[in-house]
Amino acid sequence: MHVAAEGGKIDPMHQFLVEPLFGKHLVVGGYDISFTNSALFMVITLGCIWLFMLGGMKRELVPGRWQAAVEGFTGFVTDMMHQNIGPKGKAFTPYVFSLFMFILTANIVGMLPLGLVPGWHAFTVTSHLTVTKHKLHFFSLFVPHGTPLYMIPLIFLIELFSFLIRPFSLGLRLFVAMTAGHILLKVLAGFVINGLNAGPGIALIVSIPSFVLMIGITLLELLVCAIQAYVFALLTSLYLNDAINLH
Repeated sequence: MHVAAEGGKIDPMHQFLVEPLFGKHLVVGGYDISFTNSALFMVITLGCIWLFMLGGMKRELVPGRWQAAVEGFTGFVTDMMHQNIGPKGKAFTPYVFSLFMFILTANIVGMLPLGLVPGWHAFTVTSHLTVTKHKLHFFSLFVPHGTPLYMIPLIFLIELFSFLIRPFSLGLRLFVAMTAGHILLKVLAGFVINGLNAGPGIALIVSIPSFVLMIGITLLELLVCAIQAYVFALLTSLYLNDAINLH
């Protein structure tokens, strides 16, 4: 947790700062190629996913709990793709599964209480905004069936804009959800620390209620971690269905 040195001010935005891991920027040819805290937590996220997936590669006749958990996640995404797209969705299942697992794992890793270790704090990488086979027939996606002829130009522009904005809306939804929760937790953590530093009386009135509220919000944030991964994967499958199964 980070609290500004001057006056004990709370700085809830510091947790979102992308900075070089070793304190200095590495610039080569005018490009900053520093290994940042964001890159570190992406590597940690990928490492966690790799370790988790190892349990599902045993292919035992009677699966253990670990293999059953992996098969549960793969089956969940496979069923989602089949329900929303149909047989053609099988080709995109690995892609959507990768999205789902990366977002879910990155969200959970960002919730780890690393702030208890001096000089450390978790970084949530999902808190940052960082031609098709149908040829010309693809553009029929932007003209719903039954649209009056005189309305086609206007409807086409509206549908085209809606289609182009989808990637941004997906990223924005995830970014806002994760950022808001982490800011609230950091503010409450600041209340707890400042209350304890102010004495027993203030701690009883401010710190204890804030800490209890933190526990509740943390549990809610863990739920949001899973929901955001599910919503991102679900909407991706629905958008893929629009592009694959033209109406």
